[in-house]
Amino acid sequence: MTESEFLTLTDAVFARIESALDAAGLDVDTLRAGNVLEIEFDDGSKVIVNRHAANQELWIAAKSGGYHYRHGDGGWRNTRGEGEFYTDLAQAIALHAGEEFAF
Repeated sequence: MTESEFLTLTDAVFARIESALDAAGLDVDTLRAGNVLEIEFDDGSKVIVNRHAANQELWIAAKSGGYHYRHGDGGWRNTRGEGEFYTDLAQAIALHAGEEFAF
């Protein structure tokens, strides 16, 4: 995948995250700056989604830890174990928000 294709693909991921947060009605603030999407919760905690173009990975940083995902097999898969990006991100958001969340 070219860098341009990766950026287009991850732009769509960021848009999906923002849309799902809006649809869920969670009281969060989002800040999108270049390669980073920050999701800030009422208590000041954050979930950060970062796209790393050099490795063509998406990274999640949250209370539960840091995770890396690479695109393949029709989705974003954890590079260090089992896990799928949207499922793991939904769990992190739910943990920080204190309520259920799903994509």
